[in-house]
Amino acid sequence: MNAKKYFPTALALYFTYFIHGIGVSIIGQYKQDFASMWGADKLSDGTFDVSMVLAVIAALGLGRLFTLPFAGPISDRFGRRLSALIGVGFYACYFIGLVFSPNMYVAYFFALLGGAANSFLDTAVTPSVLEIFPKNGAIANMFTKFSISIGQFILPFVIGMVAGANLSFKTIFIATCILIVIDGLIIAFLPFPPMNANVEKAATEVKKEKMRFSATSWAVIAIGFTCTATFQLWLNCNQELGALYGLSDPSKIQSFYSMGSMLAILVTAVLVKKWIMPVRVLIIYPTVATIMLLIIYFVQTPVICLIGGFVIGYAAAGGVLQLAVSTANEFFPANKGKITSVVMIASSISNYVILNIASYITKAGGVDGPKYVLLFNVVITVIGILLAIFVNMRYKKELERTNPEAAKLQFS
Repeated sequence: MNAKKYFPTALALYFTYFIHGIGVSIIGQYKQDFASMWGADKLSDGTFDVSMVLAVIAALGLGRLFTLPFAGPISDRFGRRLSALIGVGFYACYFIGLVFSPNMYVAYFFALLGGAANSFLDTAVTPSVLEIFPKNGAIANMFTKFSISIGQFILPFVIGMVAGANLSFKTIFIATCILIVIDGLIIAFLPFPPMNANVEKAATEVKKEKMRFSATSWAVIAIGFTCTATFQLWLNCNQELGALYGLSDPSKIQSFYSMGSMLAILVTAVLVKKWIMPVRVLIIYPTVATIMLLIIYFVQTPVICLIGGFVIGYAAAGGVLQLAVSTANEFFPANKGKITSVVMIASSISNYVILNIASYITKAGGVDGPKYVLLFNVVITVIGILLAIFVNMRYKKELERTNPEAAKLQFS
């Protein structure tokens, strides 16, 4: 297979994740605007209660959860292109629908569509890049996160430009909608690689059988839940934490977070390619994130929010979910779309359940609510570390059985 002719396809698919990076972050940057637009109550300090906005953000996870069971099989049966185009269509509806929603209930519906868009992009983009770059699948999949991080990095600057020009915040939503529609038109005409072209015939026979999940594969799927919780809790609650700690411009946290995640992708890509197995990263990065979350809880200063944003961006949002997906794909090489769906279902459940719990903690905790969310984040992340340790133990045992030399090199 001549992979070079599919490079433009890969770029177009990565661009959908650039837009996705904006899509999953932008509501959190305009919580007060949306709360005002949807009739939220005012708090004693004059700001609006944003709990309803957090509930709408959580609907993104619910939308993914509803559609992932269908998105994977559709991708495997009808092709990656169709799955990508469905995702693009849903995202266009999401961006336009949100800014014209008269209340949180209508917005909730469009957030469900945004989650559905994410599902179809997940099951189109991840299998496609694994098929375009079969020898560097883990790295190629990590660059989906790099694309997301670029979108999240530039968003605060775009917000500043829009505010400086005295334009409505709705401008960004409309412009982003136009961009993803244009990208969808390009994807419709670009070539896609043959599905499972790099999978041996013996492996494709497994496709005819029911997928069998081991304890190890279930643990990897569960990591999809925990690692998503770590970065989603931070991503959607850091603004309130920054304000609580006296940071004059909490939106800066987003830029530091994005810089950390982008650096992590570049560094981790080199590490995974030359020195370390992806499963090892599943332990190391969450451990770093846990330590940083605890430091932020105890060292309550404005600057620690910026440092924490960078470190958590690196360790929690720097490709851990993508490496979990790539690891899961190793267990099911002939069912890439389906296993991607399964891991992302865990991620979606996390997005919905965890953010709803965070909404409750924020409301019940009053002024100190953001600090309690930090502690909640620590608990979830530690569970992820324990799961990763189990996966590494089982992975090592299996590798020792099949390739003792490689096991000795990687786990020494």
